[in-house]
Parts: sequence; structure tokens; C-alpha cells
Amino acid sequence: MDFLIHIFITMFIVIDPIGVASIFIAMVRGSDPAFRRAMALRSTAIASIILLIFFFTGDSLLHMLGISLPAFRIAGGALLFLLAIDMVFARHSGLRSTTAGEQQEAVHKHDISVFPLAFPLIAGPGALTTVLLMSTTPSTTPIFIGMFLILLFVLGLTLVSLLYASKISDLLGETGVNVISRLFGLILAALAVQYVMDGLKAAFAP
Repeated sequence: MDFLIHIFITMFIVIDPIGVASIFIAMVRGSDPAFRRAMALRSTAIASIILLIFFFTGDSLLHMLGISLPAFRIAGGALLFLLAIDMVFARHSGLRSTTAGEQQEAVHKHDISVFPLAFPLIAGPGALTTVLLMSTTPSTTPIFIGMFLILLFVLGLTLVSLLYASKISDLLGETGVNVISRLFGLILAALAVQYVMDGLKAAFAP
């Protein structure tokens, strides 16, 4: 149970439904409710497909690329630590949001569900790394099913946050979103360091 709680916390922080909602409302400002709802539903569905593919094929993918699990844990932990730094300092890099160039491109796109919403906002590098780490974690069938359900649950929360993005934005404001993001970033930093430590321990184990 503790392991599943750990997985839920990690997935929720990395996908960051509240942060995604704040970016989403800025992208669809001035559009009608039907368009917002369509973009929320479509982007979540596409991101779900991407993440589930990585979840079910992660172990095979690493094996095909010749990447050991300890090496991926170290690299994944380092990537998540960089993501945590962005969250703590409320910075917007390509790890957890769109870059300035990507935002400019998105302005001229009518359909933003695939890019930049599904990728890289929801199914971004941090989320993909976390899902791959989940899929390669030795576990029993109940634990594997639990991780699968947790992933679906977090994606469901993301959909709800997008559908109610305007209310979340009005309630929290930019300052509130940044405060929550900083708190999540501190937790994620500790989890990232643990991934690196586990990877190093496995790599140099006798």
C-alpha cells in the first residue's frame, strides 16, 4: 500500500493537473466553452494513449535499446530532479511546460489537443520517465494493476482540472498555483534523489 501511495504522489506531482489547468486556461482564453471541452477531452485521451503505451511496453523498450534498469533509474532521477527545480523556482522550461517558441506556434493552431496539450504538457518528459520507471519496477500482479489504476485516476483528475480550469484559475490565481507547485517540487526533489540512490545501489551491488 505504501508503494502505491508513493506512485500516486509521484504521478500526481509530475503530471501536475493544477499547473496544466493554469496553462490551459491561458491558451484557450476567449474561446467558447464547447471548444475548451473538446480540447480537454481530446488532449487527455491522446496523453492517456501515449502514457499507457509506455507503461505496457517500457520494459521491452529499455531492453531493445540496451539500457539497464539501474542506468535508467539514475537518468530518470536526474531528469525528475531538474523538473523539481523548475517547480520550486516556478520556472517554465520545456520539461514541464511549453517553451516561448512552442507557445507562439500554439497561438496559431486551432487544434491544440495534440501539441502542446497532450505533449509536452500532460505526457511530458517527466511523466513518460515516471511511467517507464513504474513499468520496470518488479511487482506482483495486484501491484501492477494498482499502478495501472493509479495512472488512470491521475489522468482522470487531469481531465477534471482542464474542464474546470477557469474556476481553478479564479480560485487560486497565479500566486496560489506557484505556491502549490513549489511544495510539490520539494517532494519531487526528494523522490528524484531516491531514484538516483536506488539506481546507484543496484548498479554497484556485488
